[in-house]
Amino acid sequence: MTKNESTKPTNFIHQIIEEDLKNGANDGKVVTRFPPEPNGYLHIGHAKSICLNFGTALKYGGECNLRFDDTNPEKESQEYIDSIIADVRWLGFEWAGDIRYSSDYFDTLFEWALHLIREGKAYVDSLSAHEMREYRGTLTEPGKPSPYRSRSVEENLELFEKMRQGAFDEGECVLRAKIDMASPNINMRDPVIYRIRKAHHHQSGDKWCIYPSYDFTHGQSDALEGVTHSICTLEFEDHRPLYEWFVANLPVPVEPRQYEFARLNLNYTVTSKRKLKLLVDEAKVNGWNDPRMPTISGLRRRGYTPASIRNFCDMIGVTRSNGVVDMGMLEAAVREDLDANAPRAMCVLEPIKLTVTNMPEGEEEWFELPAHPKDESMGLRKVPFTRNLLIEREDFAEVPPRKWKRLSPGEAVRLRGAYVIRCEEVIKDESGEVVEIKATFDPDTKGANPTDYKPKGVIHWVSAENSVACEVRSYDRLFTEPNPDGDKERDFHDFINPESLVVYPHARAEIGLKTSAVESRFQFERQGYFCVDPDSSETTLVFNRTVGLRDSWAKMQSK
Repeated sequence: MTKNESTKPTNFIHQIIEEDLKNGANDGKVVTRFPPEPNGYLHIGHAKSICLNFGTALKYGGECNLRFDDTNPEKESQEYIDSIIADVRWLGFEWAGDIRYSSDYFDTLFEWALHLIREGKAYVDSLSAHEMREYRGTLTEPGKPSPYRSRSVEENLELFEKMRQGAFDEGECVLRAKIDMASPNINMRDPVIYRIRKAHHHQSGDKWCIYPSYDFTHGQSDALEGVTHSICTLEFEDHRPLYEWFVANLPVPVEPRQYEFARLNLNYTVTSKRKLKLLVDEAKVNGWNDPRMPTISGLRRRGYTPASIRNFCDMIGVTRSNGVVDMGMLEAAVREDLDANAPRAMCVLEPIKLTVTNMPEGEEEWFELPAHPKDESMGLRKVPFTRNLLIEREDFAEVPPRKWKRLSPGEAVRLRGAYVIRCEEVIKDESGEVVEIKATFDPDTKGANPTDYKPKGVIHWVSAENSVACEVRSYDRLFTEPNPDGDKERDFHDFINPESLVVYPHARAEIGLKTSAVESRFQFERQGYFCVDPDSSETTLVFNRTVGLRDSWAKMQSK
């Protein structure tokens, strides 16, 4: 990505930054950050945050940090870290300086916790988790102080040191900020800022057995990094007073400000990391990068492009109003990108043999077809026409319905880019299934202008001998309901689409696709857009359907 020279604000975050720059705030600096927790793979909602944070920094000549908020070692792993790094780079962004980790600041955060204790603003609480919930109160009733809230500074310092040394079991005690148990904002009712976790940390190893809470870590990490605009989703709005309380009561080098925007809610999917992990762990999908998943790696494997996802994020905009975006918008974004940039090819998903009886055995005629009908710069592709061809089984009907525009006995169609053929004979097996079609071609119909007769339609085809064996995986939406989380009576599992994956194991594609690299994208004429999957081998290519040529799902739902 390159810096956008236009500084015209395009959303309310940019308007805030424009005003700050006008008033000379932050010494004219713009520093943002993308702070994922490494407890799962990133999804399409994170893509919106990535584009906003990195894009804002680019727009105003600032910097964006990539920081892993890694305060929960039990749920985090290097696998997630590696996947997040790959996703950010694949989307086209690069962070300022080195990758950062909240764990880089554990020493400082520990000292700041001591600072709060010494100031009488934090205490070690020995209530159980159950008791703490009871003392916390409700949305309509204030909480009540813990009996341990009045411990002396000296006792709290001693107990906190014992926590650090591992003298207590997990859950035996925690460190809490001393704020206001009667606050109408439950987040301000003496929140936990340190808890005991005797777990190995992927960055700090076994140095610590106490870990800071996300709320305590987040704002202080922003301050240590000089972040000027801490951009979060709306669920953190109620946490902002706590964010500001910590900043105001600690010796931070700068005072960042938090701003919230509406997260991306996409229909026909779930974006909860916990639920996505369930789908993976229960083998409802084939891993985090399954092309049906809304993860960035899943979308990438399915054939989505970085540009299509960035364009989608631009299309939906940045507001403070929650809403649900239709999956059709995301599909339209990739369809538009691939229509302009994906070369064309022919692939037969469910082949049926077509013998051209007046084509001599062993002969080949090569046709040159445009790689892209609207972009001559992509050049030409060569396709062999032979006696033995393959066409799509669904393109033949022995008894055609009304307005049938494909092949049937005695009727003619054009083979895309080649000749007009006429069905002369149908061969069936013992069960009565059609296994071969015998046809003749008209040599005078080469090219685009038939002579003696106009065929009813045009179908795609490949040579039986001179084509590529491939497996085609046709993916559809993972859920059948627009809001799989919205039914109080049923679980989201109940709405998993049983037809979200249909495999065509015996497909054949143009010979020119034989050396296609992983992630190469094509429009299979009359079928949709497809991408080469990493499962491909030297003997068999694997293609994933990215999206159809049209929004067939919307059409089905309107019936």
